[in-house]
Amino acid sequence: MPYTLTALVVLSLTLSGWAIWRDRAPVWRFAMPPTAVAEDVPVFEQVLNYTAAEGQAHSPGIVLGEDGFSVLWFEGSQEAQADVDIHGVQVQQINGAWQASAPEPVVTRQNLAAAFEPGQIVVTLGNVIENEAARDALYVTAVSVGGWAMASIADVRMKDGVPEKAHKLNLSPVLNRSFLVKSPTVEMADGGQALPAYFEMGATYGSFIRTGADGRVRDQRRMAGRGTKPIQPMVVPLSDTRAVAFLRDFERSNVVLLSRTEDGGQSWSLAEKTEIFNPSAPVAALSVGEGEILAVMNGNPEHGNRLQMMLSQDEGRSWRVIHELDSGEGAARYPMLRRLPDGEIALAFSHYDKRGVQLYIFNQAWVNAR
Repeated sequence: MPYTLTALVVLSLTLSGWAIWRDRAPVWRFAMPPTAVAEDVPVFEQVLNYTAAEGQAHSPGIVLGEDGFSVLWFEGSQEAQADVDIHGVQVQQINGAWQASAPEPVVTRQNLAAAFEPGQIVVTLGNVIENEAARDALYVTAVSVGGWAMASIADVRMKDGVPEKAHKLNLSPVLNRSFLVKSPTVEMADGGQALPAYFEMGATYGSFIRTGADGRVRDQRRMAGRGTKPIQPMVVPLSDTRAVAFLRDFERSNVVLLSRTEDGGQSWSLAEKTEIFNPSAPVAALSVGEGEILAVMNGNPEHGNRLQMMLSQDEGRSWRVIHELDSGEGAARYPMLRRLPDGEIALAFSHYDKRGVQLYIFNQAWVNAR
């Protein structure tokens, strides 16, 4: 009997210790990426120029893989409609050249509904990004009722190219609706990830969400504005404690909003208006060196439908245009930038008034040559 009691005490202490360890507070420091190395020969090439046969193909996300990467977007008659699914292509190097596969459905309303725990109806799908906290995982904007204002963020775990299981992130005790994703996650020093998201109903704001590998929400901090409606935060770490977030103003002030953190994302300054023109459109950005930020945005006030590639060498305080993308007919919007494992950079965006997707791959040498 004493041995049994001792064993139970040891088991209880072990389980309690494991629970405390499991719920350790997140470390609020950014993991800084390695310094980019410039190759000898500048490269800038188009890999994909896709236009949907009908309807829209919009808001591409870049998902890194073991053998190349994927570009995913939502496609249907029109955004927020009941025929919209997530489509995509696989991009691989074949004989030394990047090539994209034929587009095909990846996450559909039907296969996501079947993967949800507990099961639920999926009416339409929206922006999609990689969930870098887990292997073969995505964050998908999903709607079960209504439109974008009633959206939720689904943590989707994939197997053999289709959803295996999914659940909605628990971000609000009231309805848990109106949260969406757009920009890539941010790696933190403790090995975890932070998810930039945004709340779109009423008092809109950006959100910096700490998650665990199991999909649990650990913490959430706001990026708010005053007299503005900041959404779609794009976070670029500058050091282990400092970062800048570029935000779209849903209030249509026609400028980029900017918020900064000095404490690893625990708190963010009020989103302030910059002097950079922006027709209420999202910004893509990443670090390309100490204090250097490469951004892609609709920054030309005379041609707001064109995307400009812009470089800052003072942590986002001043900018110069290094390239303007010729996307052909119609507006080009919703860019995404991701650095690939080999150091190259992938840029995807919507073109032709949300009816297609383009993909470019370039390198650090090309950026430095501009």
